[in-house]
Amino acid sequence: MSRRRVVITGMGVVSAIGHDLETFWDALVTGKSGVGLITQFDTSQSPVKIGAEVRNLDVSPFMEPHEQRKLDPNCVFAVAAAEMAIKDSEIDFEKTDRDNVGVIAASGIGGIQELEAQHTKLMERGPSRVSPLTIPKLMMNAMAGHISIRHGLRGPNFTTASACASSTHAMGLSLHTIAFGQADVMITGGTEASITPLGMAGFANMRALSTRNDDPTRASRPFDKRRDGFVMGEGAAFLVMEELEHARKRGARIYAEMLGYGCSGDGHHITAPDPSGGGACLSMHRALKDAGCAPDDVNYVNAHGTSTPLNDATETCALKTVFQGHARKLAISSTKSMVGHLLGASGALELVATSLSVAKGVVHSTINQEESDPDCDLDYVPNQARDLRIERAISNSFGFGGHNATLVLGRHAG
Repeated sequence: MSRRRVVITGMGVVSAIGHDLETFWDALVTGKSGVGLITQFDTSQSPVKIGAEVRNLDVSPFMEPHEQRKLDPNCVFAVAAAEMAIKDSEIDFEKTDRDNVGVIAASGIGGIQELEAQHTKLMERGPSRVSPLTIPKLMMNAMAGHISIRHGLRGPNFTTASACASSTHAMGLSLHTIAFGQADVMITGGTEASITPLGMAGFANMRALSTRNDDPTRASRPFDKRRDGFVMGEGAAFLVMEELEHARKRGARIYAEMLGYGCSGDGHHITAPDPSGGGACLSMHRALKDAGCAPDDVNYVNAHGTSTPLNDATETCALKTVFQGHARKLAISSTKSMVGHLLGASGALELVATSLSVAKGVVHSTINQEESDPDCDLDYVPNQARDLRIERAISNSFGFGGHNATLVLGRHAG
């Protein structure tokens, strides 16, 4: 079978800066930060008191209260974003072969809120008080299962977990699943709800998080000289990917075309990137090869851009290696500067942002770019969105464990 073309026909988001595409996009292009003081629990004993929380999410259009109580917030976010994406795509599953519609979802940590709550019950009240819903609520694959069950989807169905590269792997696998004939439609993306006492303490004690507690909206500052760590975010993003002729036959709107996927491992360290950027380079090279693109074909990069000292310098080095002299012609921006770092969901939210950029001809800025860093000396679209006709774009995700994943997408030209 020859390789089939794959397009994006629907998207949905739950984020700190918006719970629908229009609000999310408006916040991105105006440079709105979603970072603030954490409200979900008492942070008085924590060195980190800030995060990019999801606030005032109304899930009533997607589930009844009794249904929500059976799900960890990690899964609630996923179901809501997936339902938005399905609605946005206007796909009618009654007229679609459900055997050929699948779900590949992702999370870096899974149902940690449920784990913490039930562990407290276990310690304080004994094993008989632990909820029988504990395992279904905390298991990593719950969201893929729930999304498929809600619509009776019988295609490929599983969850990927590779830290901050999780959802980029999920979307890349979805691309190949359709391209090589294993499905016609895939619901894919990622979710994370790890702004919890344990989640925050673990990352804070690694010294991975920004401690700019007195200035939350300026704490996430990718590629800036004064960056001091990432800001934890939460939320979800899901996309409907569809075989091109399948989409055309039903008259679907197309945001962008998925062109290629590459991945690699650093083989270096469990939490620190290879300072040479070798694994990141390999991931980008493989994605470009899969897409049939030359480096000079790309004019926009949605960077991993975490706002940590090591990652931002390493990613810059890798971009220079892959793109050579063309690197200085790239527009590069970090969505994390506004939404924080959604761990396993970050790649999905960033691909939504990139797809909207392709469709609208605008790239959002990297906010809080105030002081240049000699190790980060490319064009990061500082502080002001920019009109740009994008022909080819890449989106990078690099995770703890040395997991690297890159996607290539472009403007759909028919």
